Amino acid sequence: MLLRLIYDDSLAQASYLIGCQATGEAIIFDPERDIDRYVQLAAANGLRIVAAAETHIHADFLAGTRQLAEELDVMVYVSGEGGSDWSYGWLHDRVGGGQYHHRLLHDGDTFQVGHIRFRAMHTPGHTPEHICYEVTDLGAGASEPMGLVTGDFVFVGDLGRPDLLETAAGIDNSKEEGARALAVSAVNFLKHEDHLQVWPAHGSGSACGKALGAVPQSTVGYERRFNRALQISGDSESFVEFILQDQPDPPYYFARMKQLNRDGVPVLSQLPNPEQLTAEKLASINTNTCAVVDTRSWSEYRSGHLAGSLHPLRGVGFLASVGSFVQPDEDIVLIVERDQLEEAVRRCIRIGLDRVVGWASPSSLTVALASIGGGDTIEEIGPADFLGATEAGAVVLDVRTTGEVARGAVEGSIRVPYTRLLGRLEELPSDRPIVVHCAAGIRSAAACSLIARNGGQPINLAGGYGGWVNYCQSTMAGPSGSAR
Repeated sequence: MLLRLIYDDSLAQASYLIGCQATGEAIIFDPERDIDRYVQLAAANGLRIVAAAETHIHADFLAGTRQLAEELDVMVYVSGEGGSDWSYGWLHDRVGGGQYHHRLLHDGDTFQVGHIRFRAMHTPGHTPEHICYEVTDLGAGASEPMGLVTGDFVFVGDLGRPDLLETAAGIDNSKEEGARALAVSAVNFLKHEDHLQVWPAHGSGSACGKALGAVPQSTVGYERRFNRALQISGDSESFVEFILQDQPDPPYYFARMKQLNRDGVPVLSQLPNPEQLTAEKLASINTNTCAVVDTRSWSEYRSGHLAGSLHPLRGVGFLASVGSFVQPDEDIVLIVERDQLEEAVRRCIRIGLDRVVGWASPSSLTVALASIGGGDTIEEIGPADFLGATEAGAVVLDVRTTGEVARGAVEGSIRVPYTRLLGRLEELPSDRPIVVHCAAGIRSAAACSLIARNGGQPINLAGGYGGWVNYCQSTMAGPSGSAR
């Protein structure tokens, strides 16, 4: 048996290629949408992908299972559990007509790829339909499993959050029910032998849990000893309170991912091939109708940028910000270095932002900005100027998570997590400056670009709430009066 982890740092997401070297057949678990990577990896190891499987209907990216079924005619294995509301609606909707080769799996069902046996286990909680897969290498003479593909159920150090149907998809009063189902699944998980390996779908940085480890895999025994959620799963009430507490606010685009992954991810004919824009074309873009995503540093961006362009976070925050700021029907132009272009395009299509029509390098942007007088700027102040700004009439916007705000916040501030801001812009004044802060000044910088695009007057607070509290303490004032 061959097992390969394909990890996407931009989403903290793991897909798994598992192949039988004796027959040359392979299966991919929880693939992303740009499937050429998996096909190439399989071929490099003398394998061909004959099947694809999902652990559940994902919320944080578009699955590549349908794309694999279209291009390679693979067998599709997905959950048949969870009820009609969360069943796969695209299995009978092949692009050219007819249905895909598929099998709906229920608890205890088995199937094989080559000499490798997989057994489905229904593990509801993160989602109602969620299943895990026991993996047994029959070709090596094994009669018992060696590991578990756990999807968004068991992570390293955490369990998958059970609230997304409510907080992201808008299904009212579902998070407590999901938490109770997750507790039962957790108790059942602990019945497995300690030696079994755990292969989860996410690592640190994913919004699908609150305390994911940065280690790619674990074992049942290790999680039994050190995973706090598993340790208290036998006490249902304590578990529900613990698992729902301090979950991060889901990015704005999650609801759209759930719907498309359930009803049918659009099939790609090819990756977008954006036009390289000249400085002249760049200077004439209407950023009201085209989303310009400027990936330069914050200092470069705030000192001069195209009016209405967006400043995303970097690293694992890139897609959380871009997906929360850009609508799927908008054309997109990327400001990015040439050697980073393809990866940026791939990241966009992984969350359904397919209309990447153009790109330009930062050097071309510099020329464009010079031709229009330097472009727009965004004001930034330090903690020493914070009170002065509010006394002069500025309102305060806190874009941290709900959990962060609960531990301390500026009195009288408007509180909207930056990943939910697009849907709540009407709550912000357009006729007064808005001092925007997060914990350290990074997420707030991204939020400032969205506010400016929509006609607001943002001011970024450098150092964020942490810098403000430290300043108050250093001046012996304490954060009372304007902060608590």
